[in-house]
Amino acid sequence: MMRWGSMWGVLVVLASLECLLVRRVQANNLETLEDGELLKLIRQEQYVIVLFCENDVSGRCVDYETELSAVREDLVDSLNAWVIRAQEKSELRKNFATDNDPVVIYFRRGVPALYPGTANEEEMLAVFSTYRESCVQELTDTNFEHLTQASTGATTGDWFVMFIRDDCEECDRMIARWETLACLHKGRLNVARINKSSTGAVTSRRFEVGIPPEYIFFRLGRMYRYTIEKYDVDSLSSFMTGFYKNVQGESIPLPKSPFDDLIQLCVDYIRDYPLMVAGFVALPIFLALVFYFLLRSEEKPRSKKKKTTSTKKKSN
Repeated sequence: MMRWGSMWGVLVVLASLECLLVRRVQANNLETLEDGELLKLIRQEQYVIVLFCENDVSGRCVDYETELSAVREDLVDSLNAWVIRAQEKSELRKNFATDNDPVVIYFRRGVPALYPGTANEEEMLAVFSTYRESCVQELTDTNFEHLTQASTGATTGDWFVMFIRDDCEECDRMIARWETLACLHKGRLNVARINKSSTGAVTSRRFEVGIPPEYIFFRLGRMYRYTIEKYDVDSLSSFMTGFYKNVQGESIPLPKSPFDDLIQLCVDYIRDYPLMVAGFVALPIFLALVFYFLLRSEEKPRSKKKKTTSTKKKSN
């Protein structure tokens, strides 16, 4: 009995080692690209799925890579997608501001979204098929009120809006998380963005938006500003599905008149660019003072000259 038990134990160990070896071999099937090649691929191809992994202490990287390898052929057939592994310590990863390890990022025509699921090939297939198009809606000054019906809180549902700006690095780093949030709630809640520095300038002034990114949740004629210092997908999702009730709601302001909008524009410039405004204000004052002292310096020699002339006349 002992001999059979020992043999059975050896067989179990060998079987486990074989499974582990097979998983390792399968995991190594994903092609690894350096950042330059990967960036070029993302720009050229419609769908690119990238596994970013740095430290595989828990073995989760192997799990994700194995499942991605298993589902790769299906993704190629259905989406014509590339399934790639990034180089270790990839600099591109920093662009998406996520601390998860590993992390799978799904690029749709260059627009990234985070894969929020587990290492399961069926779940991966379902998510990648559902997320194939960008889920974030684009708002502008022209369509904001028509689409959101923010003032009336009517029929278009709730809206979680991120206000961005062209020169905002943090806004760029939020793209993947904002896309993921939008896709998770697609069909139930609306997730959108609007550009404060261009097509959404008037709307941003209407809601007195500060330095982007700024987030406002619109629900039933009220607005709730997101002031929590956590910007992960779970925290943002929790806010829009109920946590907003813990924030003081505000009445939604009506669109501003042209004069009020001009005043708000001036206030925004003073707030966003205080040094520049101070420079513009100080420059005319400085030039006036310089001009004043130059005139004074010219008047003094003239007055001395007059005194000398008058003295000469008296002596004569």
